[in-house]
Amino acid sequence: MNPRWVFLCLLTGFGLTWPAYGQEPDLRGIWQVRNTANINLEGHPALDGMEASASHVVDPEDGRIPYLPSAVATRDENYRNRETADPQTLCFQPGVPRATYVPEPFQIFQEPGRVFIVYQHVHAYRIVYTDGREHYDPGIEFYMGDSRGHWEGSTLVVDVRNFKEETWLDGAGNYHSTALRVVERYTPTSTERMVYEATIEDPEVFERPWTIRMELERLPEPESQLLEHECERDETGEWRHPPELGGPG
Repeated sequence: MNPRWVFLCLLTGFGLTWPAYGQEPDLRGIWQVRNTANINLEGHPALDGMEASASHVVDPEDGRIPYLPSAVATRDENYRNRETADPQTLCFQPGVPRATYVPEPFQIFQEPGRVFIVYQHVHAYRIVYTDGREHYDPGIEFYMGDSRGHWEGSTLVVDVRNFKEETWLDGAGNYHSTALRVVERYTPTSTERMVYEATIEDPEVFERPWTIRMELERLPEPESQLLEHECERDETGEWRHPPELGGPG
């Protein structure tokens, strides 16, 4: 059975009722970016069928990721080998924050004490606990990290730690270590738009924390729904992701 549907059944089939949210904004719905951050967070020139993109890095102001000098060689090697080395093409879960700007939709569910994020891409999902519980002990690692959240006014703030290192931040080879920490901010600006920010910290790779920002669009329902995006064998027998479903438009 498809693991996504098992997960959704758990959400809806065991007495779960949606809360009266009080002061918490209702983020439920299907969301998607309309940009090409997944190609390169630092922006890129015009590509086949795509306009040039400015950097999504808003801090530092120059739009550049502040790598440690010792980490630059690994980033450059990743870039040279990106077509075959990108973990996303090798059926890994995309990680955080990349799961947000893979050009496929994701769906948010809410209940008291928890926010659930289900991604179309490779059945990935996250449970963001907002009930005050502590993170898992260091050394317990996850591809999608260990998420703990709280509300600051209308903004959902999510502290994500305990990562595996086998994911990239984009398709250009920007990477991290197991010391990665990501602090996400989901801020609705209207019923159909939300600003997504992520501050990325990794003292083994970066000189200092840095921040990306982009807009999310709520897709209309029931016209929109999550589809299945599975790995397939390529001509060499390797498992690969097919082209993304529902890319930028």
